Amino acid sequence: MKSKFHEFLKEDIGSGDITSELVVPESMRAKGTIICKEPCILAGVEEACMVFLELGVKVTSHKKDGVRVKKGDKVLVVSGRARSILAGERLALNIIMRMSGIATLTRSLADKCKKVNPNVRVAATRKTTPGFRDFEKKAVLIGGGDPHRMGLYDAILIKNNHIRLAGGVKEAMRRAKRGSFTKKIEIEVESADQALAALESGADIIMLDNFKPEDAKKLAKILKMARPDILIEASGGIRPDNIEKYAASADIVSLGSLTHSFRSIDFSMKVEQT
Repeated sequence: MKSKFHEFLKEDIGSGDITSELVVPESMRAKGTIICKEPCILAGVEEACMVFLELGVKVTSHKKDGVRVKKGDKVLVVSGRARSILAGERLALNIIMRMSGIATLTRSLADKCKKVNPNVRVAATRKTTPGFRDFEKKAVLIGGGDPHRMGLYDAILIKNNHIRLAGGVKEAMRRAKRGSFTKKIEIEVESADQALAALESGADIIMLDNFKPEDAKKLAKILKMARPDILIEASGGIRPDNIEKYAASADIVSLGSLTHSFRSIDFSMKVEQT
């Protein structure tokens, strides 16, 4: 079975790297060094290594995923056929830049939230790049966050459209409980009435969607008083500038911006003949 890295490389290389084939002799050997150009939480090193190994290039890691790196730090050194190094250069950089961006943002927000609530989890969502979800979710983990569910297949999460189609919170909960006893049931609610109905129906996790911070805090207190073991997730409208307000009263704070609005970190690769 072909790896994802094989498919990623095929997308970029296509029928061949015409520039390198014209400019770089086939027999030429080279060394490439990936350097960090700004402070960040590093992520994607393992994946970058896999890119070059797929091309038959020797790889030496100088930094591990999850460490804090500074401008000028050497991250990865590769050696082998010059054409092969050039073929993997952009893909490897793209992966490290994006994954490090996600990990850095996640670490920043997790640190902010834990100052007000040491037990809160900062979680991702399914708002990911098609084909790149595994890497984005891994970057969230590296940054100290929670990946949340990986897809539709590994968790029960009743959303507002499910509720409408089922005819209400209680009926949606009844059907979900009838179909599964091995998984926790999470339900997204948009009002206090829906939240209380979900609580009465036996939900394990209640997601307060698009609530104002003060309203989420009041409702979370009511729900916790009624059932201390209930987990409260806050989601919707959460941003870096208001996340702490939600973290103070929730067990989980989830936001799609971890994987759709992050800023890629700048890395470069210098290739030299050997």
